[in-house]
Amino acid sequence: MKTETARVATGSWAHMPDLSLVIPIYNEIENLAPLLSSIRRSLEPTELDYEVVLVDDGSTDGTREELRRCSRGDDRLVLVFLRGNFGQTAAMAAGFDICRGRNIVTMDGDLQNDPQDIPNMLAQLDEGFDIICGWRKDRQDRAFTRKLPSWIANRMISIMTGVSIHDTGCTLKAYRSWVVRKLHLYSDMHRFIPALASGVGAVVGEVPVTHHARRYGESKYGIGRTFKVMTDMLVIRLLARFAAHPVRYFAILSIPTFLIAMALTFVGLMQWTSTGIALASKWDIHYMTGALVLGMTAMNLFMLGLLAELSVNVSRFFLLAGFEIRESQEPKALSRGRSA
Repeated sequence: MKTETARVATGSWAHMPDLSLVIPIYNEIENLAPLLSSIRRSLEPTELDYEVVLVDDGSTDGTREELRRCSRGDDRLVLVFLRGNFGQTAAMAAGFDICRGRNIVTMDGDLQNDPQDIPNMLAQLDEGFDIICGWRKDRQDRAFTRKLPSWIANRMISIMTGVSIHDTGCTLKAYRSWVVRKLHLYSDMHRFIPALASGVGAVVGEVPVTHHARRYGESKYGIGRTFKVMTDMLVIRLLARFAAHPVRYFAILSIPTFLIAMALTFVGLMQWTSTGIALASKWDIHYMTGALVLGMTAMNLFMLGLLAELSVNVSRFFLLAGFEIRESQEPKALSRGRSA
């Protein structure tokens, strides 16, 4: 994916704010001014040092010009422009690449998420969680086209990934920064970040959040996304369950295949006579061919597991993630000690 990013704000890159708010934007020209006003009203009383990263995903309705207008005179706004419309996951990934905060919050740019929920979500992070997911208990969407498919998808995702979240589709989520910086996102996998992160030890929590009906513009979601989400879910299950030690699972597959190959070899080499079992004078080509094919299959499965294990260890993803968890929790313990 080719993207073009531009940092329009004039803030210092060396400075790390308390919070980065990452918001994908696509054709939301009417929502921008009210959105930014709502964010300021919600976060300025908290005295948090924050930045707002607005990622334009190839808007065509004048949103980019409106973003530039809104950013004038406000060095907390960071504008990221993608060269085309690549989807919400790509927009979030671009925002994660450029944001600098110790904690990161994602939300939609359509005014349906409420920034008033952000301080409470950050407070939950301080209680020892690495991810806090928003739960739209009173969702303001159409029942048949949005609520019902979402409910079915959420139940299936919880079962398949083993992460019990009521509302995986809610964009309003809070993360410790290490969580999103270690993940490679593509397709529609932004909704599966909690499942991916739980595979490396992240602690996931959930809080009810406010959900508003859309006031301006049109929804970018539809029932047609369901199939894409289902296929991504299968990939996530593989990554979350098997990626830590892939050689174990490939070995489990290769052992029975190898044993069947050995049995076929024995049958092909031996013959049954009236006096018992003896070595056959002529091998049975059918059994020996089957044994050879299964033996090579078992060897390939095991070698594939070794290569996958090597790739995981060379990437050091799981090792680094474990260190990040301990480092992210240490400042919290120190701060509690000072307050005591």
